[in-house]
Amino acid sequence: MTTDPDVRFWFDPVCPFAWLTSRWVRTVAAQRDLEVEWRFISLRLINKDVDYDAHFPAEYEAGHTAGLRMLRVCAHVRDEHGPDAVARLYPALSTQVFDVEPADYDPTELHGLLTRALADVGLPGSLVDHLDDESRDAQIQAETDEALALTGKDVGTPILHIAPPEGAAFFGPVISRLPTDEQAAELWDHVVGLATFPGFAELKRSLREQPQLRSFGVTEADVGVQGTGTRAVVGRRSEHRDVSTET
Repeated sequence: MTTDPDVRFWFDPVCPFAWLTSRWVRTVAAQRDLEVEWRFISLRLINKDVDYDAHFPAEYEAGHTAGLRMLRVCAHVRDEHGPDAVARLYPALSTQVFDVEPADYDPTELHGLLTRALADVGLPGSLVDHLDDESRDAQIQAETDEALALTGKDVGTPILHIAPPEGAAFFGPVISRLPTDEQAAELWDHVVGLATFPGFAELKRSLREQPQLRSFGVTEADVGVQGTGTRAVVGRRSEHRDVSTET
């Protein structure tokens, strides 16, 4: 008999805000002894019916497609090596997307990135061959649909589900920098408290600082730098200024 985890976290490895939120959640999980289950949500599949040329900046289609290709490998990893292997592989992948200089990540050249990530977590290098295994897309679509069924479709990534299956699920929180270890649990309590209030609907603002990520050219010293370009937004797919993001 299996038990539900304390938290389910749906991620796309190319979403910068999912990456920042995941690192915060890992800190809280270590502090609170929480079990986190890492599940798949694909920005490319969310936007499969969208005309990328009309609604997105030029680089988005390649970026979102890169995320889907990585998730195909993650799906094989989970089936062949278990969910703990996915928990290890996700940071190995996204570190090479976000903790690098902007010129060092090419979403159209993933073979080397995957090979390094798999080696870093002790998984077989042959798994890289599944980058273009479209047979996994139905599985990834099903998990994407599962997440959106919990929150509604007009959201982005990440999606969290607290105390599943009955607990609250929500998009976010979208954070642009990591809290300190001392702040992490406090922020968690605030987010969970708000999200689990039965009457809670939405809390949002459009002004955001640039994510503190090396691939964005933003350091910890760049606090409060407002994001105005395509890299600064995440969320809905219906408007050019507020679409699901990629690096």
